[in-house]
Amino acid sequence: MDAYADLVFLGGRVVTVDAEFSVASALAVTDGIISDVGERDDVAPLVGPGTRVVDLRGATLLPGINDSHLHGCAFGMATPPLSLDLGHPAVSSLADVAEAVREAAGRVPDGRWITGHGWDPGYLHECALDPSRQPSRHDLDAVSPHHPVALYSFSGHATWVNSKALELMGVDRHTVAPPGGAVVVDEAGEPTGLLHEGAQALVQNALPPLGRQERTDAIRSTLATLARLGVTSYTEPGLGPGGDGIMRGALGTQTLDVYRRLLADGELTARVGVLLLPTGMASTAEEFARALTARADSGGTDPRRLAIHGVKVFADGIVPNKTAWMHEPYVGGGCGSLCVGGETDAERVAEIHAMIRHAHAAGHQLGVHVTGDRAIDTVADAFAAAMAEHPRPDARHYVIHGDFLTAHSMKVLAEHGFGVNMNPTIKWTVADMEEAFVGPGRAAYAWPYRAALDAGVRVASGSDAPVTHPDWRQGVATMVLRESKAAGRVSGPEQRIGLAEALRTYTIDAAWQDFADDWKGSLERGKVADLCVLDGDLLTADPHDIPSMPVVLTVVDGQVVHDALRD
Repeated sequence: MDAYADLVFLGGRVVTVDAEFSVASALAVTDGIISDVGERDDVAPLVGPGTRVVDLRGATLLPGINDSHLHGCAFGMATPPLSLDLGHPAVSSLADVAEAVREAAGRVPDGRWITGHGWDPGYLHECALDPSRQPSRHDLDAVSPHHPVALYSFSGHATWVNSKALELMGVDRHTVAPPGGAVVVDEAGEPTGLLHEGAQALVQNALPPLGRQERTDAIRSTLATLARLGVTSYTEPGLGPGGDGIMRGALGTQTLDVYRRLLADGELTARVGVLLLPTGMASTAEEFARALTARADSGGTDPRRLAIHGVKVFADGIVPNKTAWMHEPYVGGGCGSLCVGGETDAERVAEIHAMIRHAHAAGHQLGVHVTGDRAIDTVADAFAAAMAEHPRPDARHYVIHGDFLTAHSMKVLAEHGFGVNMNPTIKWTVADMEEAFVGPGRAAYAWPYRAALDAGVRVASGSDAPVTHPDWRQGVATMVLRESKAAGRVSGPEQRIGLAEALRTYTIDAAWQDFADDWKGSLERGKVADLCVLDGDLLTADPHDIPSMPVVLTVVDGQVVHDALRD
């Protein structure tokens, strides 16, 4: 034998996710590459004196999971110990949030900012009982009179602050919100402490910017979490000047520099693809073009570990804020709008077309944040128009989120080889809550996986962490079951997909989004050894049990980065 394998797996369910979704029982890894896949007799000759042999004992070996939409630095900053955990079930009421802030105020010096993340009115008792009852500065003031407080919603599209923070920000009844944002006021015209969309820049400008060490610690924390979950690749969707005002600059240009340093130091234990964010919300096509021209040129020295794939554009907001642009009005009225510059719908449509045309003509992949059905139609048509004007093979543009994809949008995306990046864990989280905004029919339809796949659209899945925890197991269960987190009700059963289809969205089709499906995303000879071992037989498991199936081993490029088998 000329070369023995470094790592051999025997006696399991090797789910290759190849074109036939074939299942083997053994796999070998040599020099970071999958050197053989088959049965025990095929792989056994590769076992040498230095080979680590893993007896899977019926466990499932999968391609490493590719979370194709995950804010790595922001997720690290939004989780303890760097931020208060205000998600469900950590808190279940406004009183719980106030108590968490009170405890934090007792631990830090007066005047220092307290930050938290994850609050969701759909899971706060007082708000759930009365949807008109929203978080307020008054809920926080008594427990934090001497500390400014900034609490980010689970969606990242709203920030809740106390009076001390408003004072430091210089926000009062006379403050005019930035374009594309809203400073929520009460009946007397006073700020309530809620800032929506672009108005969140007001608090970001008041917060001390993140230092390099804080960014580094945040990304290290994220990498450790992802290794435990079997995630070996992720897309960091938006780093650049447009992110300098988001979460203390967690999406800013300096974060890309930290990624480069972690790669150089051998600490980047997952593959990272980046979309650059030249501008934020409410920008014009002229501003976008100018910023894009000044963009960085590359990710790092190893494009398989850190690569810039393209650019991100914000087209509209989100449904819970009624800022997604819809064909039909929300419950209570209003249709939202595009969030780019322009005074009228027609002007804003022209702006988004110009942004997309410019980036496409310059050779970039585009990932466009867009959630409302009217906005998605606009973006899909802009993709097609840009392609017609400047033909490019295999551009792989995609819509991000795509909550309310229409038949028209799906037809356009499929015909041109474009994709959609959906979020099953967000579907799981907001399925019940969205009925209050768009009614039960539209809420059930949201994230139409079945329709998109049947239309021939390439679908990838991502967590949008820190919007949701990056647990692909819950994502798979949700795609198969379409059950909601709060009530366990089925939401849109006609949009269910099968287990094999769900796994593809987290593996080979996510790799397609990265222009990397020829070298990662499935367990085939010659591809990189990015692996995830799940305890138990995933193929026969009750879908309800999938979220609790432990990840026991994670391998990136042939190197073990998480090992519960030896713990």
